Amino acid sequence: MIPWSLTLALVDAFSVFVKRPYRQVQLVLVIVIGDWILSFLSLAAACSTASVLDFMATEAGSSFCDGEMCSRYQLSAAMACLSWCLTLASALFNLWLLPSLYSVTR
Repeated sequence: MIPWSLTLALVDAFSVFVKRPYRQVQLVLVIVIGDWILSFLSLAAACSTASVLDFMATEAGSSFCDGEMCSRYQLSAAMACLSWCLTLASALFNLWLLPSLYSVTR
C-alpha cells in the first residue's frame, strides 16, 4: 500500500505544481480500481490478523503468547482495521468522483 499511496501523492503534487487538476477519466478509473483492490486486500489482512490473534489467545484454553506479545497483536489487528476503514473511505470518495468526471467530459 505504501508504493500506491506514494504514487498517488506524487500525481497529486504534480497536478498542484502545474496548477491544472487531472481530469482524465482513464487516470481516475485506474485510481478507483486500484483503491478498491487495495481496500479488499486490506480487509483480508485485517481479518487474518484478527483470526491469528483469536487462535493464539484462546487455543484449547491455553495461551500461546504472553501479555505483551498478545497486546502487540491486538494493536496490529486494530491498526489493520483502521487502515481498511481509511482505504475504503478513499475508494468510496474516488468512486463518487468518477461520475462527475464523466458528466464534465461529455
